[in-house]
Parts: sequence; structure tokens; C-alpha cells
Amino acid sequence: MTELADLFPGYEARFVETGAGKLFARVGGKGSPLLLLHGYPESNVMWHRLAPLLAERHTLIIPDLPGYGQSDAPESGADHAPYNKRAMATAMVELMEKLGHRQFALVGHDRGGRVAYRLALDHPERVRRIATLDIVPTFEVWAGINAKRAMKVFHWTFLAQPYPLPEMLIGKAPIEYLEWKMLAWNGRDTNSIFDPRALDHYRTAFSQPARLHATCEDYRAGQKTDFEHDDADRKAGRKIEAPLLALWGATGIPSAGENPLDVWRRWATDVSGKAIPCGHFLPEEAPEETAAELLPFLNK
Repeated sequence: MTELADLFPGYEARFVETGAGKLFARVGGKGSPLLLLHGYPESNVMWHRLAPLLAERHTLIIPDLPGYGQSDAPESGADHAPYNKRAMATAMVELMEKLGHRQFALVGHDRGGRVAYRLALDHPERVRRIATLDIVPTFEVWAGINAKRAMKVFHWTFLAQPYPLPEMLIGKAPIEYLEWKMLAWNGRDTNSIFDPRALDHYRTAFSQPARLHATCEDYRAGQKTDFEHDDADRKAGRKIEAPLLALWGATGIPSAGENPLDVWRRWATDVSGKAIPCGHFLPEEAPEETAAELLPFLNK
């Protein structure tokens, strides 16, 4: 197999032991610590276009979530840990603590956004500022599914099916599935928007059965454990205390429903944000536009 390209030249590569196994992370830049959390079906590599725009003002910590990229993919328990977002958030806190950062800002895309807002709810003392990219909270997605929305987010119900159904079906053609999902979600209907070297990273990880299983466990956790954790916070009236910036793609899934800012104001006390002219993959489709919103928010 051809060696995968390094899309973060000059960054340190770290493996850090946590309760969710050994996590891989890139570390680079200078300034206040900023944790960047990727989404499905990608890895830390998805930040490679946005990172140079943020690194002059921030020390970037860019991990692979448990089960993704080069991080360990441990077996999961009955509550789908370490793939439920509470467990992932705890692992991110451990990672940051071991890298010397007790408090930090964080930006999360897709599944990483769900880890980010869970971290802000469970560990408010850690989070200075939080930005979410192209999501609304997990509770809101499941509670809002109707016939039209079910067609839009069918992967939520498909990937959450009990083992081994989704693994068995996707495992017959993992690369074709990966590329089809990325094509369906980007705003230009062509995977040529992605760096071919980044696609090689995504294909390599997604082809591994243990990682394919881990990504399904991520969604199974969303259907049950993550939903229950969100619902408990909602009923208790707990909200995210840190300032929250919500950005979403103008043609992404959140844009098809209720105004995402109205949704986030039910979950956080200080909310701002807007749509970015792109699809789901803001850091790769529109890095300059995304940075233009993130930097003033993060640097306040």
C-alpha cells in the first residue's frame, strides 16, 4: 500500500493513552489551545485546509476520535462506550490534560460537534468557547424525524441498526459507500472538491472492519445513550454556559429544518452563527469563509 501523505507538515504526531484507548493527534500552531474534532466518515485529516488559517493564533490539537483514523477502536460496552459522546468527551478531556491544557476552546464538525457540545455540558469548567459545524443536538434530530426528514437522515436509522446488519452491508463495498456518502453531502455534487491525498486517508481507515464497526457503534450510541443524556439535560434545564457559535452549510441537513440558531438557543445561553455557502464539509469546501467566522469568535 502506498504510504499516506502527511497533510500537516511541521505538526507533531502524538499517541496518547486514555480511557478510550490510545488516541492519535496532530499538534501544531501557537497561541491559546484549540481542540478540533472531526466527523463521520472522515478523520483528523479533514482539518488540513482550515488548520493553517487558525494556527497563527492558536495551538491546534487535532485528534482522531475513538475508532476513527489512527486511534484505537476498542470493543464497546452495553452503553456503546467508548463511542457514546459522554465517553468520547471524557477521552478528549484526558487527551487535553495530558497535553497540558486544562481549559481550551473547541470546534466540532458532524459527530465531533456532538462530542464537543457534550463536553461543554459535562465539563463546563474546561470550555472557553465552542463552535459546532453543520449539526443541531442529537435529541433534536431524533425527536424531529418525520417522513420527509427520515429520507434526509436515513443513515441515522441505518447505521444504528443492531450488529451486524450495517457492517455486513457496508462491508461488501466500503469504499463505494464512503465515496457515495461524501458525494451526497457536499455542496457541489463532486468529490473533486476533496484533496485526493485526504480521500486516501478516509478510504484506508474506512476499509478496516474494526473501524467500520466503531462508526456504527457511534450511531448506535446516538440513537440510545446520547439521546438519553441529551434528554436528561433538557429536562433538568441544563444549558451550555460557554459562548457557542453555530455554523452550518447552506445546503447541509440542518438548513432543511428549523432555524439552527433557534434550536441551539434551547441548549445554550449565548448563541450566534450563520449559514456558510457550501454543503456539509465546511472545513474542506469553504475553509476561508469558515475561518472568517471562527477567528473573530475564538479571539474575543
